[in-house]
Amino acid sequence: MIEQICACIHNYFYGDRYSGTFTITGGVLTVPGLLDGQYFRICGSRLNDGVYQYPATGLTDETFTGVIWDMRPPKSFLSLVTEIEVWQQKYGDAVSGPYQSESFDGYTYTLKSGSNASGQSDPNASSWQGVFRARLNEWRKLA
Repeated sequence: MIEQICACIHNYFYGDRYSGTFTITGGVLTVPGLLDGQYFRICGSRLNDGVYQYPATGLTDETFTGVIWDMRPPKSFLSLVTEIEVWQQKYGDAVSGPYQSESFDGYTYTLKSGSNASGQSDPNASSWQGVFRARLNEWRKLA
């Protein structure tokens, strides 16, 4: 989920950049300079683009020319990511549908409605993006 959150706020907390040709063998990518537990992003791969935690295993074998960015998110951001993941597991299915309430005997359906800070309709108001928007703004970058 950290990848979706970073994409949402346009911030991957980039540190060092490693450019070149990389080989993933046996599902494992070795990148000198990355520390155990550190997040990193692969860009330019045909099969493995995304955010991972080092050491990454279970990747699809390939050789690619691209970029690997080490990521340096603050601990407070990682704590918020964990909080969002817990919220998403608990409420994600309920807010993903178009209905706020349903009733089968009376055939009553109420569509969800949400609004953003300016009072305009916002389809993400009840999603994790809407619920955590204010707290994510600290790290948000312009696109």
